[in-house]
Amino acid sequence: MTTSTTTYEVVIGIEVHAQLLTRSKMFCSCSKDYFGTPVNSHVCPVCLALPGVMPVINRQAVEYTIMTGLALNCTIPQQAKFDRKNYHYPDLMKGYQISQYDLPLCENGWLEVDLDGETKRIGVTRVHLEEDTARSMHRTNAAGEDYSLIDVNRSGVPLMEVVSEPDVRSGKEARLYVTKLQQILRYLGVSQANLEEGNMRCEPNISLRPVGRDEFGSKVELKNLASFRAVERGVNFEIERQTALLESGRPVEHETRGWRDDIGETVSQRGKEMAEDYRYFPEPDLPLLAIAPEYVEELRAKLPELPDAKRERFVREYGLSAYDANLLTVDGEWAGYYEAAVDIDPGESDRRAARAKTIANWMLQDFAQVVNAQDVAFVGSEESISVRVPPAHLNQLVQLIEAETVSTTGAKSVFAEMLSSGKPPQQVVDEQGLTQISGADEIGAVVDDVIAANPDAVADYRGGKETALQFLVGQVMRQTRGRAKPDVVATLLTERLRS
Repeated sequence: MTTSTTTYEVVIGIEVHAQLLTRSKMFCSCSKDYFGTPVNSHVCPVCLALPGVMPVINRQAVEYTIMTGLALNCTIPQQAKFDRKNYHYPDLMKGYQISQYDLPLCENGWLEVDLDGETKRIGVTRVHLEEDTARSMHRTNAAGEDYSLIDVNRSGVPLMEVVSEPDVRSGKEARLYVTKLQQILRYLGVSQANLEEGNMRCEPNISLRPVGRDEFGSKVELKNLASFRAVERGVNFEIERQTALLESGRPVEHETRGWRDDIGETVSQRGKEMAEDYRYFPEPDLPLLAIAPEYVEELRAKLPELPDAKRERFVREYGLSAYDANLLTVDGEWAGYYEAAVDIDPGESDRRAARAKTIANWMLQDFAQVVNAQDVAFVGSEESISVRVPPAHLNQLVQLIEAETVSTTGAKSVFAEMLSSGKPPQQVVDEQGLTQISGADEIGAVVDDVIAANPDAVADYRGGKETALQFLVGQVMRQTRGRAKPDVVATLLTERLRS
């Protein structure tokens, strides 16, 4: 960031909170699936912090956190503990939060993002486990008076926090980091990691300092970032705001600011607490956690193939370009569907490689267009598939195209019917009479009709307008419902128009 007087370095660290997909809350047996339920219906004495209650650690939450740390290349220490983080907000039932501070479950990791064709490594300071807070609900009564209510359903939900090193340098890098982290969490199956729904929350900490200086500038934390776009816009706005302050000789306040997506600006919320303000001390009601190396290795063995490894394997095993492999591995279920479609009938290596590329092209173009246009939910497993085209049917459709049983144009109509009815492709072809025709006599009759019906296009072509030929080909394809073989159509049209 260059100004008229000073060159500033942007320094950004990012805290990401993700609710974990456990069945129960962090320290009690209440169901953590509170979304859409009546307020204060998923609560118990532990959630409500009644006197005399004792927390019990959720083993699954610990496992999910360690698995995340392993996926982020973290070291897993042999001991970890929970601490009391003391602060007094209305939505904090106990007056403190059970969290982790100096002995987290995971530390000293990293993840890599693709930044303009180059790989950038961003450090991960720690991954620790804590409990979520209750939720404040702000209302206005009939007299116009504001008041607040508390919904305790969210209180105690397992919340994993991933804290990055201050290695991020722009809004774009922040977006890439959070996007990559979301992808990893979803591959692991430990969190829905949805910013829009609030089960993943991103809080960048932005500061500026003159280039060459080691000391950090005043840090500003951003909240209320409900999308990747908001992450990038919020960080970039804050960089510009702090630059303007420093240029004018005014200090940057150490504070927490909220992002207002409607106006594209950050707004002050409160002064930012420092670690000492929380008065951390060990949680006396919970034991020190002993983490055996053998246990860590058991969890490592449970890790699925992660996005980077899967992308590299797709390039190596299926002969895909890095670009196609990246698109196919953005989502784990999408990638699983692709693999299932390719591997149903592996066949010889040459034929398998060709089919792998054809299926990739189909999924990234026609398949994606139809699915997106119809707003169909997509999941890749056979057990829960909601797109009514199982991988085997896509494989069969591609085989029909390869065998020239159906044209590429006709295949689009076949796929639309497959998506609607769930029928296999051969049945759709047979029922709708979509078998490709390539005979010169049958196609020639349609070609003659099209030439007779479009004298202007014929004149354009004979006058040197080559694009008129494509129009006429399209007319033949429309009349044959995509059944005519396109190269035969083009050949017949050219012969007749030049004769």
